[in-house]
Amino acid sequence: MQLNKKKSSRLAARAAGRAGDPEVIMDINTTPLIDVMLVLLVMLIITIPIQLHAVNLALPVNAPAQNLVKPEKIQIDIDESNRVYWQGLPVTSLELEDKMAEVGQLASQPEIHLRPNKKCQYAVFANVLSISKRRGLTKVAVIGSEQFIQ
Repeated sequence: MQLNKKKSSRLAARAAGRAGDPEVIMDINTTPLIDVMLVLLVMLIITIPIQLHAVNLALPVNAPAQNLVKPEKIQIDIDESNRVYWQGLPVTSLELEDKMAEVGQLASQPEIHLRPNKKCQYAVFANVLSISKRRGLTKVAVIGSEQFIQ
């Protein structure tokens, strides 16, 4: 009997000693997981290339040679209602592309002066620029860009 009393007193002492200890947490520690996920997110952001929606134009690098003959100028206007004009006459996108194809095949290309209205949509302006690039026009100038400076 005494032996049973000793065992029961030891168990009671152990239980009393554990009463002050904090309970064991059985949940998974998510802090390292969150740290790893944040590092992976930063690495992904750094490695993704920046997407630029631009029309690449070949700009002249050195000073142009002096030309005594004045080149022909073709005026392309875009009004506030997004209509495109070729030398003052309204044209559709297909007509504009055909006219630019004709001009692009000339040995001495004329200068293209593109004059957009301040209120026209950028998509129309970018479309005219991309058509000129596709058709091989190299002498394209944007006229009146000071109206966009605020």
